[in-house]
Amino acid sequence: MKILVTGGLGFIGSNFCRYIITKHSNYEIVNIDKIGIGANPANLQDLENEKRYKFIKGDICNSRLVNKIVKRVDTVVNIAAETHVDRSIADPKPFIQNNAIGTFTILEAVRKHNDKVKLVQVSTDEIYGEIKEGSFKENDAPKPSNPYSASKAAADMFVIAYHRTYGLDTFITRCTNNYGPYQIPEKLVPKTIIRASKNLPVPIYGSGKNIRDWIYVQDHCEAIDFVLRKGVSSEIYNISSGNELPNIQIVRKILAMLNKPEDLITFVEDRPGHDIRYSLDSSKIRSKLGWRPKYSFESALEATVNWYVNNEWWWKPLATEKILHPTPWKLRDAQ
Repeated sequence: MKILVTGGLGFIGSNFCRYIITKHSNYEIVNIDKIGIGANPANLQDLENEKRYKFIKGDICNSRLVNKIVKRVDTVVNIAAETHVDRSIADPKPFIQNNAIGTFTILEAVRKHNDKVKLVQVSTDEIYGEIKEGSFKENDAPKPSNPYSASKAAADMFVIAYHRTYGLDTFITRCTNNYGPYQIPEKLVPKTIIRASKNLPVPIYGSGKNIRDWIYVQDHCEAIDFVLRKGVSSEIYNISSGNELPNIQIVRKILAMLNKPEDLITFVEDRPGHDIRYSLDSSKIRSKLGWRPKYSFESALEATVNWYVNNEWWWKPLATEKILHPTPWKLRDAQ
């Protein structure tokens, strides 16, 4: 099988490429990435001499390039996306362009040039919006709260429409918060590790009580693989681990693992439209496809902390002013 992975130099994309090459000896990967924010060529430098891996620098909005590549693959796993909510609030346009238009460009390429391709759209739990009790199921309606999640919801709707209208072989996965190696340093887990290791204040939005379900990136990669091999066309699959924790608890666990004091925690002004809680019911992928998360939260988080501590060469070039200095949101005293 030859798989086109979009955004394969990003956090989830690079881990997925490495997972597939390691797991399946008869699979090939073509990775297209424009190397924008969140992408890093160093993420897959270990695959540079792998014959079953090919990298193409390019934008998924470039229809001519995407058309050419789609003709030569069996499967597309669309991971490429603008992902940070903060940046989407500051400037929504790139999110509409890369997430919605980018997905549309891929769908058009498949429709016109290779409609036998299997397309997996890697989406997010954020498209559902917040939920204070219970968990979202796949048939719940999207209710995005910010430009990022709105752009991802729009992409999902195009995928659903192209299956119904043109009969394309499509799948959608919606996953909870990922953590693990190669994640861009501005995200909560790596940012906390990096700042705490340097004895810098660790900023937390609001009171830190916002709840997310945390999944190790390797478990997410395996879930996508299960959908590729066993999924039913047109279906949506929620992916979650059941590790629902407030942000403040995540930060405290990391500080404990680093043997750092909790007085490093600094509360900052909450961002606009900050969802209180995300939660997904992933019973469908578990019962229908047989997927289960393999990694325990504590052991995987500790492995992640150790990876960042031991790989400063990787994150240091990416540690911008936002990482090593106070966040753009106004600092305030803890309530």
